[in-house]
Amino acid sequence: MTQLRLTAPMRRQHILDCALPIFGEHGFHDTSMNDIAHAAGITKPVIYQHFASKRDLYSALITELGEEMIAAVTQATGNASDGKAQTQQGFHAYFTWVDRHQDGFRVLFGGAAQRDSEFASHLRQIRSEIANAVASMIVADIDPKEQSLIAHAITGLAEGTSRRLIENNLEFDPDEVATTMSALAWAGLRALNPTSS
Repeated sequence: MTQLRLTAPMRRQHILDCALPIFGEHGFHDTSMNDIAHAAGITKPVIYQHFASKRDLYSALITELGEEMIAAVTQATGNASDGKAQTQQGFHAYFTWVDRHQDGFRVLFGGAAQRDSEFASHLRQIRSEIANAVASMIVADIDPKEQSLIAHAITGLAEGTSRRLIENNLEFDPDEVATTMSALAWAGLRALNPTSS
């Protein structure tokens, strides 16, 4: 039986897809390139044709996951009719993404990404991009710096809640969690602009 030959972009994506659950379970330092090669069904030199190092591979994974998370939230909120709907749909998209990509959440917000200066810098950029997307949704007559601070607080609420759920292996319904967290966030946002619906 002949195996389908993958194009270079497809092979690169295949490596990332295979590396994700291993990094998610074992972390950056306890995962070897041999582990990833074995999971991908390829040799280690093939990985190095696409990624200069394990660090390069992990960084590419962080970038991809961050882009996916941001896209999920911005797409969900793009057609919202008002601020309340934006808040609800944004939290729903976020917690649905976390529920479906628990290994991805561990890679993005786990120990290696937090403790390593290069990864931490990369993660700060992703958090900033998420907060910028949230800030653009805040409709209130407030200073832009305050708007940014509130946006970071909202993303921190979502991340902290997810961290509690994922790190403790707690079963959760993303719809229920999103409903609770969006209600909490919306109550605060509405207090900034009492005329909002």
